[in-house]
Amino acid sequence: MFTGLVEIQGAVTSVRETDNGIRLSLKPIPEFELRLGDSVSVNGVCLTVTKHNKEISFDVSPETMRSTNLGELKNSDSVNLERALRLSDRLGGHIVSGHVDNVGSIREIKKAGEYTFYRFDATNDILKYVVKKGSIAIDGISLTVVDLDSSSFSVAIIPHTLSATNIGKKKVGDRVNLEVDIIGKYIEKLLNTNDTGSNLMGLLREKGFVND
Repeated sequence: MFTGLVEIQGAVTSVRETDNGIRLSLKPIPEFELRLGDSVSVNGVCLTVTKHNKEISFDVSPETMRSTNLGELKNSDSVNLERALRLSDRLGGHIVSGHVDNVGSIREIKKAGEYTFYRFDATNDILKYVVKKGSIAIDGISLTVVDLDSSSFSVAIIPHTLSATNIGKKKVGDRVNLEVDIIGKYIEKLLNTNDTGSNLMGLLREKGFVND
């Protein structure tokens, strides 16, 4: 579990094919304490540290490559890194699982004063969970939705986020990992449950408070 508050950027040193996907390696970061087996959000994807000495390595499965942008990484690319949340940590962003829902692409980048507005194209399976002023994770960054339409949504990014994450290095057309707010998924499941005898939504339907 993560918060979407990127701690540091890592630099890709190699992307090697394996029998079961790829091995992604990063330049070691002395101040970023990690151990073998630790969970780390890499561009919003929850990965496990499989090597940690001269470089930090993660094994990426074929399914993760298909559903995220990790397979597009190349040497010297920057990635957003966040270690797993501890129970004593502040939840400064929002609840992020590290399980990317889909990939979107940057449609527009527009500067307005101190803010930079990014508009992202996204599919309906993402947009149905996106609400104005709601939270979304973009490459592991917890951001607030400014507005949305039938095919896209926008966010406003402050200068600190531009410098502390890799979003400022991206350009129009680049693909990004998207994870919607998990609370919306749970609400949808409750609303779509038809078993009227074993859940709250079923009881509300039975008493006439909810119409299908």
